[in-house]
Amino acid sequence: MLRHLLLAALILSSVPNLAKEKTKEQYQQAGPIHLDKEGQRWVDKMLRTMSPEEKVGQLLMIFVKAQFMNHADPAWIELRDTVRTHHIGGLVMTVPASGPVLYKSQPHVAAELLNRLQRSSPLPLIVAADFERGVAMRLNGVTVFPHAMAFGAAGHLENAEAFGRITAQEARAIGVQWNFFPDADVNSNPENPIINTRSFGGDPRQVSDLVAAYIRGAHAGGMLTTAKHFPGHGDTATDSHLGVAAVVGSRERLNAVELPPFRRAIQAGVDAIMVAHVIAPALDPEPHHIATTSPAIVTGLLRNQMGFKGIIVTDALGMGGLTHLYPRGIAQASVDAFKAGADMLIVPPDIDGSYRAIVRAVRSGEIGSERLDQSVRKILELKASLGLHKARLVDLEQVAREVAQPQNLAVGQRIADEAITLVRDNGQMLPLKASGTPEPEPAYHRAGEVRGRLVAVIFSDDLRTESGHMLERQILARVPDARIIYVDARSARGMNTIVLDAVEGAEHVLAAVYVIPVAGKAVASAGGPKNSVAMDEATGSLLKAILETAAPRTAVLAMGNPYVVQDFPAIENYVCAFSNMSVSETAAVKAVFGEIPIRGHLPVTIPGVAARGEGLERPAQSSTGGSSHAQP
Repeated sequence: MLRHLLLAALILSSVPNLAKEKTKEQYQQAGPIHLDKEGQRWVDKMLRTMSPEEKVGQLLMIFVKAQFMNHADPAWIELRDTVRTHHIGGLVMTVPASGPVLYKSQPHVAAELLNRLQRSSPLPLIVAADFERGVAMRLNGVTVFPHAMAFGAAGHLENAEAFGRITAQEARAIGVQWNFFPDADVNSNPENPIINTRSFGGDPRQVSDLVAAYIRGAHAGGMLTTAKHFPGHGDTATDSHLGVAAVVGSRERLNAVELPPFRRAIQAGVDAIMVAHVIAPALDPEPHHIATTSPAIVTGLLRNQMGFKGIIVTDALGMGGLTHLYPRGIAQASVDAFKAGADMLIVPPDIDGSYRAIVRAVRSGEIGSERLDQSVRKILELKASLGLHKARLVDLEQVAREVAQPQNLAVGQRIADEAITLVRDNGQMLPLKASGTPEPEPAYHRAGEVRGRLVAVIFSDDLRTESGHMLERQILARVPDARIIYVDARSARGMNTIVLDAVEGAEHVLAAVYVIPVAGKAVASAGGPKNSVAMDEATGSLLKAILETAAPRTAVLAMGNPYVVQDFPAIENYVCAFSNMSVSETAAVKAVFGEIPIRGHLPVTIPGVAARGEGLERPAQSSTGGSSHAQP
């Protein structure tokens, strides 16, 4: 009897393991990206059985906003039905937004929604995202990385490789297989309003090396990569979300600066290249041919001359750099982009119109069936190389094991620490000294008695964003009686007296300037709306007033755009973090308090201030003064 009971117990104890093994086979497995014979047979079978309408749908990618949706929510029903009726091939995961404010969800929310969409689609969906700063760009509770330019300042290729690997690990865990990154643009124009810190820097060789390192890391984690924005968006002064940006360099200049990172990306095995909505007269002199719709640039240069055999994708088709060229209807832009050589069309603003326009072009012979099959085959092969034909769902239980691992969080912080770059130091202020817990203050006191040995003024683009919150917490952890003041364009004028009074009585002042590239940020100008990465008039005037009052005892922290110093020659202490992410806020505070060594070097040249490669190095806990300008 005892023997039978033991045998029964053994059998029962093995059931959960068997069930677990069986369930595991249903989920995506992040691993080497490889198209095997089984996958190739699946691709061949699909191509034989798909209708022209189903093939056209595979060319299209639409937005999905990571948020909770009830099954009866009209937004969910519309999204699900769009995927089905238009035979959609892929999704671009993003989040709801209001201006610069992103409403981020948690990883489980995104993973559950993507699983639901995968179940609703007849064919597996490929899911992409803009994870330029890791998954943290779109979700909370994940590993945080700084902007790309911080990697250039730190200067270590292994950082970019780790960045790719960790981002792949977390992205695959939530059901995203494809990142629209790395940015292969060389940011050589200080006035560039849309690339700036999204670029690794201003040196083609360094950008190329970092691009290749990122691709290696991402592939090791089983994630597809995308080099953007071809043929190069770094030497432009216009935001292509608002208008047509021009790459005006000669062919020789393009060959020397813009194109090398893309060539290196191709050599490194990049899976996709994204084409920008820019004009490049040296590559295509036709006045109305932006790169997106230019056969000479997409097929002639990228496909034929540079030998790229992977997926070519457009930038988002609703951007102003493209839409204003199609006043009679944007649907035709999808047809023209496909005819120019693109394989996948990203987020057409009129999805139904674009779908129907391409179907008509196929039916009429304007787009040949062989050309259509070429792109659809590539897309299906991409899906099969990821194993999506066998398993399209992710294991929700695995998210908690794969995302935000402590060792990965530490990597993100270390990279941000290594990027901090000291450009100017008058030797009179840095490093700051932390103070102990202050004595208790009376419940009521006069305004003049408010403590403020250290005053930090946080210049934010918009007070609704998270900019400055981590910086504030880090400062107060070291100087509990520090005074923190937030200002933005709307509040700056009204705060002028309050800020300057606080600065007047302070021993030291930190002015943290949050200016980062924001897509489609419209700023009024004489020639119409434009974008800018400069401080606006109100906050800029306030910073100048602070410097007039207390320049020697003020340190300006550039929490983003490193070129800000050009507009404020009175700055005597200047620290670049190259990013507004929380890890960069923490790193900046640790650096100005002398807790970490400062070893970063400028990855770009700041005209009239410092050249690329310059930076004042400081050991941890050093109070030694330096010269007034950065040195190599």
